[in-house]
Amino acid sequence: MDALTLPLPDGIDPLVALGLIGLSFLTSLLTACLGLGGGLLMVAAMASVVPPAALIPVHGVVQLGSNLGRAVLFRSHVRRGIVGWFVLGALIGVTLGAAVAVQLPRGLLLAAVGVFVLVSTWAPKVKAWPVPEKGFSFIGLVTAFITMFVGATGPFLAPFLSAERLGDRRTTLGTFAACMTLKHGLKVAAFAAVGFAYLPWLPLAAAMIVTGFLGTLAGRAIVVRVPEAAFRAGFKLLLTALAIRLLWQALSA
Repeated sequence: MDALTLPLPDGIDPLVALGLIGLSFLTSLLTACLGLGGGLLMVAAMASVVPPAALIPVHGVVQLGSNLGRAVLFRSHVRRGIVGWFVLGALIGVTLGAAVAVQLPRGLLLAAVGVFVLVSTWAPKVKAWPVPEKGFSFIGLVTAFITMFVGATGPFLAPFLSAERLGDRRTTLGTFAACMTLKHGLKVAAFAAVGFAYLPWLPLAAAMIVTGFLGTLAGRAIVVRVPEAAFRAGFKLLLTALAIRLLWQALSA
């Protein structure tokens, strides 16, 4: 799909649209190789070129499409009890977050995303304690509230859904994707309810979802050919550079 022929929203020129479509391919490729992190890179990069008022809603649409495919693919492995409790909490978290998120000034939003990216990239990994299924309602509430401000909360949820805890990788992939799909779906609905106009952004978001799927396929093909240590080091440096740029923009806003 050629971004030059897409109807584009105000403030997005064709070259930026092409960059976002390519970015979706890259971030999905990274997620396929590393397990997660693509959504974090996407929101950090999008924050540099997408108007702040549209950043989190549009990121949510793209991530909804990306996670939905994985959820469908691994649907037979989804732990439905976990997902059900998670969604109950997420509904509350999204509702609370929507009331605040739309009032954030541009500088504060950019700073929040920048700090979140730095913390997610460099902070010691969380060692999650065993959580009963009902406990995922609280995890859903917290991560859904946070996602209304910073978009990508996969790093917060992932430790609670590790393969060691759920038994195998397919159960982890399916349950994680199902939780993220429903959380992003609630977020998209919440922003629509408070008046965000999605229609001008849908063609671009659809193109990003398509290239994201292609990136997932490509990532699966190359995952065994790339030295993981070098891959992760480069990924962290890229995220750090993007976060510093966002903080600079926040100070200049």
